[in-house]
Amino acid sequence: MSLPALFPRRTDRSPEQRRLASAQWTITLRISLVMSVIMLLVGAIVYCVVLVAQRADAERETQWSVEHNTIDSPPVCVWMTVERNGLVRSTPGIPAGLPVTSSLDAVREGGSPRLERVERGGEEYTVRTAWRGSELVQAAYGERFQRADRNHLLLAFAAAEAVGLVLVAVASGLLARRAMTPLSEALDRQRRFVADASHELRTPLTQLHTRAQLLARRSGSASPQQLAGDLQRLVTGTRQLGDIIDDLLLSARLSRSPGSCEPVDLDTLAEEAVTAEDARAQSMGLTVRLRCGPERHVVMGTAPALRRVIAALVDNAMGHTPAGGEVVVSVDAPLPGTVSLSVRDTGVGFPPEEAERIFERFARGTAGGRGRRFGLGLALAREVVESHRGRITAEGRPGDGALFTVELPTARVAETIPRPRPSAACLPAGARGTDAPGP
Repeated sequence: MSLPALFPRRTDRSPEQRRLASAQWTITLRISLVMSVIMLLVGAIVYCVVLVAQRADAERETQWSVEHNTIDSPPVCVWMTVERNGLVRSTPGIPAGLPVTSSLDAVREGGSPRLERVERGGEEYTVRTAWRGSELVQAAYGERFQRADRNHLLLAFAAAEAVGLVLVAVASGLLARRAMTPLSEALDRQRRFVADASHELRTPLTQLHTRAQLLARRSGSASPQQLAGDLQRLVTGTRQLGDIIDDLLLSARLSRSPGSCEPVDLDTLAEEAVTAEDARAQSMGLTVRLRCGPERHVVMGTAPALRRVIAALVDNAMGHTPAGGEVVVSVDAPLPGTVSLSVRDTGVGFPPEEAERIFERFARGTAGGRGRRFGLGLALAREVVESHRGRITAEGRPGDGALFTVELPTARVAETIPRPRPSAACLPAGARGTDAPGP
Protein backbone atom coordinates (compact mmCIF):
# COMPACT_ATOMS: atom_id res chain seq x y z
CA MET A 1 0.00 0.00 0.00
CA SER A 2 1.43 3.33 -0.99
CA LEU A 3 1.24 6.52 1.03
CA PRO A 4 -1.03 8.28 -1.50
CA ALA A 5 -3.50 5.44 -0.97
CA LEU A 6 -3.54 6.24 2.73
CA PHE A 7 -4.35 9.88 2.04
CA PRO A 8 -6.36 10.04 -1.22
CA ARG A 9 -6.56 13.44 -2.82
CA ARG A 10 -9.98 15.01 -2.85
CA THR A 11 -10.82 18.32 -4.38
CA ASP A 12 -14.01 18.75 -2.35
CA ARG A 13 -12.34 18.72 1.04
CA SER A 14 -13.14 21.47 3.45
CA PRO A 15 -10.32 23.56 5.00
CA GLU A 16 -10.68 21.56 8.21
CA GLN A 17 -10.32 18.26 6.34
CA ARG A 18 -7.28 19.58 4.49
CA ARG A 19 -5.69 20.58 7.77
CA LEU A 20 -6.42 17.13 9.18
CA ALA A 21 -4.86 15.52 6.11
CA SER A 22 -1.82 17.76 6.53
CA ALA A 23 -1.60 16.73 10.17
CA GLN A 24 -1.76 13.07 9.14
CA TRP A 25 1.13 13.59 6.73
CA THR A 26 3.11 15.44 9.40
CA ILE A 27 2.58 12.66 11.94
CA THR A 28 3.50 10.04 9.36
CA LEU A 29 6.69 11.82 8.33
CA ARG A 30 7.77 12.46 11.91
CA ILE A 31 7.15 8.90 13.01
CA SER A 32 8.98 7.63 9.93
CA LEU A 33 11.92 9.95 10.65
CA VAL A 34 12.12 8.90 14.29
CA MET A 35 11.93 5.21 13.42
CA SER A 36 14.52 5.68 10.68
CA VAL A 37 16.92 7.30 13.16
CA ILE A 38 16.28 4.52 15.66
CA MET A 39 16.97 1.87 13.02
CA LEU A 40 20.17 3.68 12.01
CA LEU A 41 21.32 3.79 15.63
CA VAL A 42 20.54 0.12 16.10
CA GLY A 43 22.40 -0.72 12.89
CA ALA A 44 25.39 1.36 13.97
CA ILE A 45 25.48 -0.36 17.35
CA VAL A 46 25.29 -3.80 15.77
CA TYR A 47 28.00 -2.88 13.26
CA CYS A 48 30.30 -1.65 16.03
CA VAL A 49 29.70 -4.79 18.07
CA VAL A 50 30.50 -6.99 15.05
CA LEU A 51 33.61 -4.92 14.28
CA VAL A 52 34.93 -5.21 17.85
CA ALA A 53 34.18 -8.93 17.88
CA GLN A 54 36.04 -9.42 14.59
CA ARG A 55 39.05 -7.48 15.89
CA ALA A 56 39.07 -9.61 19.02
CA ASP A 57 38.90 -12.78 16.89
CA ALA A 58 41.82 -11.59 14.79
CA GLU A 59 43.91 -10.87 17.89
CA ARG A 60 43.15 -14.27 19.36
CA GLU A 61 44.03 -16.00 16.10
CA THR A 62 47.38 -14.24 15.87
CA GLN A 63 48.10 -14.94 19.55
CA TRP A 64 47.39 -18.63 19.09
CA SER A 65 49.38 -18.78 15.91
CA VAL A 66 52.43 -17.10 17.47
CA GLU A 67 52.36 -19.52 20.39
CA HIS A 68 51.53 -22.80 18.63
CA ASN A 69 51.41 -22.80 14.83
CA THR A 70 54.12 -23.40 12.27
CA ILE A 71 54.64 -22.10 8.79
CA ASP A 72 53.53 -25.43 7.35
CA SER A 73 50.10 -25.64 9.08
CA PRO A 74 48.77 -22.16 9.84
CA PRO A 75 45.04 -21.54 10.41
CA VAL A 76 42.87 -20.22 7.63
CA CYS A 77 43.64 -16.60 6.69
CA VAL A 78 46.89 -16.65 8.74
CA TRP A 79 50.35 -16.39 7.22
CA MET A 80 53.30 -17.30 9.39
CA THR A 81 56.87 -16.04 9.33
CA VAL A 82 59.55 -17.66 11.54
CA GLU A 83 63.16 -16.43 11.96
CA ARG A 84 65.61 -18.88 13.55
CA ASN A 85 69.36 -18.53 13.64
CA GLY A 86 69.17 -15.75 11.08
CA LEU A 87 67.09 -17.85 8.65
CA VAL A 88 63.67 -16.43 7.76
CA ARG A 89 60.99 -18.76 6.46
CA SER A 90 57.35 -17.87 5.58
CA THR A 91 54.14 -19.72 4.70
CA PRO A 92 54.07 -20.58 1.01
CA GLY A 93 51.99 -18.11 -0.99
CA ILE A 94 52.33 -15.33 1.56
CA PRO A 95 50.85 -12.10 0.11
CA ALA A 96 53.10 -9.38 -1.23
CA GLY A 97 54.17 -6.92 1.43
CA LEU A 98 54.41 -9.57 4.14
CA PRO A 99 56.09 -10.15 6.48
CA VAL A 100 56.33 -6.72 8.06
CA THR A 101 60.11 -6.48 8.27
CA SER A 102 60.10 -3.30 10.36
CA SER A 103 58.26 -5.12 13.13
CA LEU A 104 60.63 -8.08 12.92
CA ASP A 105 63.63 -5.75 13.18
CA ALA A 106 62.13 -3.84 16.11
CA VAL A 107 61.40 -6.94 18.17
CA ARG A 108 64.71 -8.56 17.21
CA GLU A 109 66.56 -5.54 18.54
CA GLY A 110 64.93 -5.95 21.94
CA GLY A 111 61.62 -4.26 21.50
CA SER A 112 58.44 -5.52 23.13
CA PRO A 113 56.02 -7.76 21.23
CA ARG A 114 54.03 -5.79 18.69
CA LEU A 115 50.36 -5.97 17.64
CA GLU A 116 49.34 -3.78 14.72
CA ARG A 117 47.02 -3.45 11.77
CA VAL A 118 48.58 -2.82 8.41
CA GLU A 119 47.43 -2.53 4.83
CA ARG A 120 49.22 -4.34 2.05
CA GLY A 121 48.02 -4.58 -1.54
CA GLY A 122 44.59 -3.18 -0.69
CA GLU A 123 44.04 -5.75 2.06
CA GLU A 124 44.10 -5.20 5.80
CA TYR A 125 45.97 -7.50 8.18
CA THR A 126 46.27 -7.87 11.92
CA VAL A 127 49.93 -8.58 12.55
CA ARG A 128 51.48 -9.87 15.80
CA THR A 129 55.24 -10.15 16.21
CA ALA A 130 56.78 -11.83 19.30
CA TRP A 131 59.46 -14.25 20.49
CA ARG A 132 58.62 -17.94 20.88
CA GLY A 133 61.56 -19.39 22.67
CA SER A 134 64.55 -18.85 20.40
CA GLU A 135 62.37 -18.14 17.39
CA LEU A 136 61.08 -14.78 16.27
CA VAL A 137 57.53 -15.38 15.01
CA GLN A 138 55.18 -13.11 13.10
CA ALA A 139 51.54 -14.06 12.41
CA ALA A 140 49.56 -12.00 9.90
CA TYR A 141 45.76 -12.45 9.97
CA GLY A 142 44.01 -11.42 6.73
CA GLU A 143 40.75 -9.54 7.31
CA ARG A 144 39.41 -10.09 3.82
CA PHE A 145 36.52 -12.32 4.88
CA GLN A 146 35.79 -10.19 7.89
CA ARG A 147 35.50 -7.15 5.64
CA ALA A 148 33.21 -9.12 3.29
CA ASP A 149 31.03 -10.04 6.26
CA ARG A 150 30.85 -6.40 7.30
CA ASN A 151 29.91 -5.36 3.77
CA HIS A 152 27.17 -7.96 3.71
CA LEU A 153 26.00 -6.70 7.08
CA LEU A 154 25.87 -3.13 5.76
CA LEU A 155 23.93 -4.28 2.71
CA ALA A 156 21.48 -6.13 4.93
CA PHE A 157 21.12 -3.03 7.10
CA ALA A 158 20.47 -0.86 4.04
CA ALA A 159 17.81 -3.26 2.73
CA ALA A 160 16.23 -3.55 6.17
CA GLU A 161 16.29 0.24 6.54
CA ALA A 162 14.54 0.72 3.19
CA VAL A 163 11.93 -1.96 3.78
CA GLY A 164 11.47 -0.91 7.39
CA LEU A 165 11.06 2.71 6.38
CA VAL A 166 8.29 1.80 3.95
CA LEU A 167 6.58 -0.44 6.51
CA VAL A 168 6.92 2.19 9.21
CA ALA A 169 5.55 4.85 6.88
CA VAL A 170 2.54 2.69 6.00
CA ALA A 171 1.94 1.68 9.62
CA SER A 172 2.36 5.22 10.92
CA GLY A 173 0.09 6.49 8.15
CA LEU A 174 -2.60 4.00 9.15
CA LEU A 175 -2.18 4.85 12.82
CA ALA A 176 -2.25 8.57 12.09
CA ARG A 177 -5.34 8.15 9.97
CA ARG A 178 -7.00 6.09 12.69
CA ALA A 179 -6.04 8.71 15.26
CA MET A 180 -7.47 11.48 13.10
CA THR A 181 -10.64 9.57 12.20
CA PRO A 182 -12.55 10.65 15.34
CA LEU A 183 -11.67 14.28 14.62
CA SER A 184 -12.70 13.92 10.99
CA GLU A 185 -15.94 12.23 12.01
CA ALA A 186 -16.57 14.98 14.54
CA LEU A 187 -16.19 17.60 11.80
CA ASP A 188 -18.45 15.61 9.49
CA ARG A 189 -21.04 15.30 12.25
CA GLN A 190 -20.79 19.02 12.89
CA ARG A 191 -21.39 19.89 9.24
CA ARG A 192 -24.11 17.29 9.00
CA PHE A 193 -25.82 18.64 12.10
CA VAL A 194 -25.75 22.17 10.73
CA ALA A 195 -27.16 20.98 7.40
CA ASP A 196 -29.81 18.86 9.13
CA ALA A 197 -30.76 21.68 11.47
CA SER A 198 -31.09 24.21 8.67
CA HIS A 199 -33.16 21.79 6.61
CA GLU A 200 -35.37 20.61 9.44
CA LEU A 201 -36.03 24.12 10.75
CA ARG A 202 -36.83 25.55 7.32
CA THR A 203 -40.31 23.96 7.03
CA PRO A 204 -41.65 24.81 10.52
CA LEU A 205 -40.25 28.32 10.29
CA THR A 206 -41.95 28.76 6.92
CA GLN A 207 -45.20 27.52 8.42
CA LEU A 208 -44.92 29.88 11.38
CA HIS A 209 -44.09 32.79 9.12
CA THR A 210 -47.07 32.05 6.88
CA ARG A 211 -49.41 31.76 9.84
CA ALA A 212 -48.07 34.98 11.35
CA GLN A 213 -48.65 36.80 8.05
CA LEU A 214 -52.16 35.34 7.78
CA LEU A 215 -52.90 36.31 11.36
CA ALA A 216 -51.67 39.85 10.71
CA ARG A 217 -53.92 40.19 7.66
CA ARG A 218 -56.95 38.80 9.51
CA SER A 219 -56.40 40.80 12.68
CA GLY A 220 -58.75 43.55 11.53
CA SER A 221 -61.51 41.49 9.95
CA ALA A 222 -61.53 37.98 11.40
CA SER A 223 -63.82 36.90 14.18
CA PRO A 224 -62.45 36.16 17.65
CA GLN A 225 -63.00 32.46 17.05
CA GLN A 226 -60.93 32.53 13.85
CA LEU A 227 -58.18 34.52 15.55
CA ALA A 228 -58.20 32.10 18.47
CA GLY A 229 -57.90 29.16 16.08
CA ASP A 230 -55.03 30.79 14.23
CA LEU A 231 -53.27 31.63 17.49
CA GLN A 232 -53.70 28.06 18.70
CA ARG A 233 -52.19 26.76 15.47
CA LEU A 234 -49.34 29.22 15.89
CA VAL A 235 -48.75 27.93 19.42
CA THR A 236 -48.88 24.36 18.15
CA GLY A 237 -46.33 25.23 15.47
CA THR A 238 -43.94 26.73 18.01
CA ARG A 239 -44.27 23.62 20.17
CA GLN A 240 -43.48 21.41 17.20
CA LEU A 241 -40.52 23.64 16.39
CA GLY A 242 -39.24 23.06 19.93
CA ASP A 243 -39.71 19.31 19.48
CA ILE A 244 -37.68 19.44 16.29
CA ILE A 245 -34.86 21.32 18.00
CA ASP A 246 -34.84 18.82 20.88
CA ASP A 247 -34.81 15.93 18.44
CA LEU A 248 -31.95 17.46 16.45
CA LEU A 249 -29.92 17.84 19.64
CA LEU A 250 -30.58 14.22 20.47
CA SER A 251 -29.60 13.14 16.96
CA ALA A 252 -26.23 14.84 17.46
CA ARG A 253 -25.38 12.00 19.83
CA LEU A 254 -24.98 9.76 16.77
CA SER A 255 -27.58 7.25 17.77
CA ARG A 256 -29.43 5.67 14.90
CA SER A 257 -31.99 4.23 17.31
CA PRO A 258 -35.24 6.14 17.69
CA GLY A 259 -34.62 6.65 21.40
CA SER A 260 -37.38 6.00 23.93
CA CYS A 261 -40.27 4.29 22.16
CA GLU A 262 -43.92 4.77 22.97
CA PRO A 263 -47.21 4.16 21.17
CA VAL A 264 -47.62 6.78 18.45
CA ASP A 265 -50.88 7.37 16.57
CA LEU A 266 -49.92 8.04 12.95
CA ASP A 267 -53.43 9.33 12.20
CA THR A 268 -52.95 12.10 14.76
CA LEU A 269 -49.53 13.01 13.39
CA ALA A 270 -50.90 13.05 9.85
CA GLU A 271 -53.77 15.31 10.92
CA GLU A 272 -51.31 17.69 12.58
CA ALA A 273 -49.12 17.75 9.47
CA VAL A 274 -52.05 18.49 7.14
CA THR A 275 -53.47 21.12 9.50
CA ALA A 276 -50.07 22.80 9.82
CA GLU A 277 -49.88 23.20 6.06
CA ASP A 278 -53.38 24.51 5.35
CA ALA A 279 -52.39 28.20 5.37
CA ARG A 280 -49.41 27.61 3.10
CA ALA A 281 -51.51 25.38 0.83
CA GLN A 282 -54.06 28.18 0.39
CA SER A 283 -51.35 30.67 -0.50
CA MET A 284 -49.90 28.21 -3.04
CA GLY A 285 -53.26 27.29 -4.53
CA LEU A 286 -52.99 23.64 -3.52
CA THR A 287 -55.38 21.15 -1.98
CA VAL A 288 -53.96 19.07 0.86
CA ARG A 289 -56.22 16.35 2.18
CA LEU A 290 -56.00 13.44 4.57
CA ARG A 291 -57.57 10.06 3.98
CA CYS A 292 -57.80 7.91 7.08
CA GLY A 293 -59.38 4.54 7.77
CA PRO A 294 -61.98 3.74 10.42
CA GLU A 295 -59.39 2.56 12.95
CA ARG A 296 -56.42 4.13 14.65
CA HIS A 297 -53.03 3.11 13.33
CA VAL A 298 -50.55 2.94 16.18
CA VAL A 299 -46.84 2.19 15.93
CA MET A 300 -44.04 2.13 18.47
CA GLY A 301 -41.60 4.98 18.08
CA THR A 302 -40.76 8.59 18.78
CA ALA A 303 -43.50 11.07 17.93
CA PRO A 304 -41.27 14.08 17.09
CA ALA A 305 -39.13 12.00 14.71
CA LEU A 306 -42.14 10.50 12.93
CA ARG A 307 -43.74 13.94 12.78
CA ARG A 308 -40.62 15.15 10.97
CA VAL A 309 -40.97 12.33 8.45
CA ILE A 310 -44.56 13.23 7.60
CA ALA A 311 -43.76 16.95 7.50
CA ALA A 312 -40.80 16.33 5.19
CA LEU A 313 -42.90 14.20 2.80
CA VAL A 314 -45.74 16.72 2.72
CA ASP A 315 -43.32 19.61 2.26
CA ASN A 316 -41.59 17.75 -0.57
CA ALA A 317 -44.92 17.06 -2.28
CA MET A 318 -46.11 20.65 -1.96
CA GLY A 319 -42.81 21.98 -3.24
CA HIS A 320 -43.16 20.01 -6.46
CA THR A 321 -46.85 20.33 -7.15
CA PRO A 322 -48.05 23.27 -9.29
CA ALA A 323 -50.95 25.50 -8.36
CA GLY A 324 -54.26 23.71 -8.68
CA GLY A 325 -52.70 20.39 -7.79
CA GLU A 326 -53.48 18.06 -4.93
CA VAL A 327 -51.52 16.34 -2.17
CA VAL A 328 -53.18 13.38 -0.46
CA VAL A 329 -51.89 11.90 2.79
CA SER A 330 -53.25 8.41 3.49
CA VAL A 331 -52.90 6.18 6.55
CA ASP A 332 -53.93 2.55 6.24
CA ALA A 333 -53.10 -0.99 7.34
CA PRO A 334 -52.74 -2.97 4.10
CA LEU A 335 -51.28 -6.03 5.82
CA PRO A 336 -51.64 -7.45 9.33
CA GLY A 337 -48.94 -6.02 11.57
CA THR A 338 -48.06 -3.20 9.17
CA VAL A 339 -49.13 0.43 9.09
CA SER A 340 -48.73 2.27 5.81
CA LEU A 341 -48.54 6.05 5.46
CA SER A 342 -48.43 7.40 1.92
CA VAL A 343 -48.13 10.87 0.43
CA ARG A 344 -49.31 11.20 -3.16
CA ASP A 345 -49.12 14.36 -5.25
CA THR A 346 -50.06 15.44 -8.75
CA GLY A 347 -46.82 17.31 -9.29
CA VAL A 348 -43.86 17.07 -11.62
CA GLY A 349 -42.90 13.55 -10.59
CA PHE A 350 -39.49 12.03 -11.26
CA PRO A 351 -37.96 9.35 -13.49
CA PRO A 352 -38.43 5.79 -12.13
CA GLU A 353 -34.67 5.17 -12.18
CA GLU A 354 -34.25 7.89 -9.54
CA ALA A 355 -36.57 6.17 -7.06
CA GLU A 356 -33.67 5.01 -4.90
CA ARG A 357 -31.25 7.84 -5.45
CA ILE A 358 -33.65 10.49 -4.17
CA PHE A 359 -33.06 9.23 -0.64
CA GLU A 360 -29.34 9.96 -0.82
CA ARG A 361 -28.01 13.05 0.89
CA PHE A 362 -27.59 16.06 -1.38
CA ALA A 363 -28.68 14.09 -4.44
CA ARG A 364 -30.00 16.18 -7.31
CA GLY A 365 -32.84 15.09 -9.50
CA THR A 366 -33.59 15.96 -13.11
CA ALA A 367 -37.20 17.07 -12.57
CA GLY A 368 -37.99 20.59 -11.51
CA GLY A 369 -39.95 22.06 -8.65
CA ARG A 370 -40.32 25.12 -6.51
CA GLY A 371 -37.92 23.79 -3.89
CA ARG A 372 -34.67 21.89 -4.04
CA ARG A 373 -35.49 18.68 -5.86
CA PHE A 374 -33.57 16.26 -3.67
CA GLY A 375 -31.89 17.62 -0.56
CA LEU A 376 -31.72 16.36 2.99
CA GLY A 377 -35.41 15.92 3.79
CA LEU A 378 -35.90 12.53 2.14
CA ALA A 379 -32.53 11.25 3.39
CA LEU A 380 -33.44 12.21 6.96
CA ALA A 381 -36.86 10.64 6.53
CA ARG A 382 -35.31 7.34 5.47
CA GLU A 383 -32.94 7.38 8.45
CA VAL A 384 -35.81 7.90 10.85
CA VAL A 385 -37.99 5.24 9.21
CA GLU A 386 -35.18 2.68 9.18
CA SER A 387 -34.40 3.44 12.83
CA HIS A 388 -38.05 2.51 13.54
CA ARG A 389 -37.52 -0.86 11.79
CA GLY A 390 -39.57 0.26 8.80
CA ARG A 391 -38.95 1.14 5.20
CA ILE A 392 -39.74 3.97 2.81
CA THR A 393 -40.21 3.70 -0.95
CA ALA A 394 -40.91 6.10 -3.79
CA GLU A 395 -42.73 5.76 -7.10
CA GLY A 396 -43.12 8.33 -9.81
CA ARG A 397 -43.12 9.29 -13.44
CA PRO A 398 -42.22 12.63 -15.02
CA GLY A 399 -45.34 14.80 -15.15
CA ASP A 400 -47.48 12.18 -13.41
CA GLY A 401 -46.81 12.96 -9.75
CA ALA A 402 -45.06 10.97 -7.07
CA LEU A 403 -46.02 8.52 -4.35
CA PHE A 404 -44.00 8.06 -1.17
CA THR A 405 -44.93 5.16 1.10
CA VAL A 406 -43.75 4.54 4.65
CA GLU A 407 -44.34 1.10 6.16
CA LEU A 408 -43.93 0.61 9.91
CA PRO A 409 -44.64 -2.34 12.20
CA THR A 410 -47.88 -2.06 14.12
CA ALA A 411 -47.69 -1.56 17.89
CA ARG A 412 -48.89 -4.70 19.66
CA VAL A 413 -50.53 -2.74 22.44
CA ALA A 414 -53.03 -1.06 20.15
CA GLU A 415 -53.49 -2.66 16.78
CA THR A 416 -57.18 -1.94 16.38
CA ILE A 417 -58.25 0.97 18.57
CA PRO A 418 -61.54 2.43 17.29
CA ARG A 419 -61.13 5.99 16.14
CA PRO A 420 -63.72 8.71 15.62
CA ARG A 421 -64.84 9.81 12.21
CA PRO A 422 -62.43 12.07 10.31
CA SER A 423 -62.07 15.50 11.84
CA ALA A 424 -61.60 18.81 10.09
CA ALA A 425 -58.02 17.89 9.41
CA CYS A 426 -59.26 15.20 7.04
CA LEU A 427 -60.83 17.81 4.82
CA PRO A 428 -59.12 19.52 1.90
CA ALA A 429 -57.09 22.50 3.01
CA GLY A 430 -59.20 25.62 2.78
CA ALA A 431 -62.44 23.67 2.16
CA ARG A 432 -65.29 22.29 4.19
CA GLY A 433 -67.07 19.04 3.44
CA THR A 434 -66.47 15.31 3.66
CA ASP A 435 -63.92 13.07 2.10
CA ALA A 436 -64.66 9.38 1.99
CA PRO A 437 -61.90 7.15 3.22
CA GLY A 438 -59.73 5.99 0.44
CA PRO A 439 -56.71 3.84 -0.09
